[in-house]
Amino acid sequence: MHFTLYSRSYCHLCQDMLDALLLLQPPDQPFTVDVIDIDASPDASLLARFDELVPVLFGDLAQPELCHYFLDEAAVRRCLA
Repeated sequence: MHFTLYSRSYCHLCQDMLDALLLLQPPDQPFTVDVIDIDASPDASLLARFDELVPVLFGDLAQPELCHYFLDEAAVRRCLA
């Protein structure tokens, strides 16, 4: 499983979401997380899309977001199931 977290380096909510997500990682089912700083990305469309929503978490970029602002533990668990 792979997650993508759109964030900002100075955002405490972003760090909180990453920390909470990592706590949900089952020992027998490790996952990866790609953390993308929307301010540092060369893709300006990320800033336009996620500016006021960060942190934004995706389990599959082809699907709708799992959550933003705060971790939706139930959504993450469904994604992992």
